[in-house]
Amino acid sequence: VRFIDAFVNSIDLEKIGFTPRVLKTEGRPSFDTKVFLKIYLYGYLNGIRSSRRLEKECLRNIELQWLLEAICPNYHSIADFRKDNPKALKQLFKLFVSFLKDAELIAGETIA
Repeated sequence: VRFIDAFVNSIDLEKIGFTPRVLKTEGRPSFDTKVFLKIYLYGYLNGIRSSRRLEKECLRNIELQWLLEAICPNYHSIADFRKDNPKALKQLFKLFVSFLKDAELIAGETIA
């Protein structure tokens, strides 16, 4: 989880295609884009695709609690983020796989 945190904090979100979020001044504030990216990358590495399962992991898993600093968005917010940013998420995962290969954390020999 530490390399997920380092990776997300080091990337330029606008360059990949994510639109910057303006935090609301009234009502419940929206979540930072980096929170959702950390959730999706964690789910990607652990084979968790469902938004409802990702929400459960945010509450249950100590690694994810540390990674998100005890923030837990609901499943609907997680699903909406995926729905609103399909192209940017695809770019993010390509960049993430390149990052893992460069760090020698994966070999990249198996194609599935």
